[in-house]
Amino acid sequence: MHTDDMNKIYALILCAALCAPSTLLAAQGGCNASSRSSDSMLVDIVFIRPFGIVGTALGSVAYVASLPFTLLGGNAGEAGKKLVVDPAAYTFARPLGSTTRCK
Repeated sequence: MHTDDMNKIYALILCAALCAPSTLLAAQGGCNASSRSSDSMLVDIVFIRPFGIVGTALGSVAYVASLPFTLLGGNAGEAGKKLVVDPAAYTFARPLGSTTRCK
């Protein structure tokens, strides 16, 4: 790759790493609809949900790669919950703008 391309990739990774904590803080909101602002909903849909989708996909890949070992260890279900189910639930099963899954 060309040096300029690598610099752009590094800048993008740095920007994502610096923005991630601030977006998590901006999306604070509870289960009550009145506690979630339009700003937290916007941050959630633009930044947090896409990171959640990527996290779910990476967790799925990690789960499949670790499956032979987790089957031998007897904890495939626990690994699946932590690597796939929990990230998917955080991404798809919580109200927009909230950081917690409401019952």
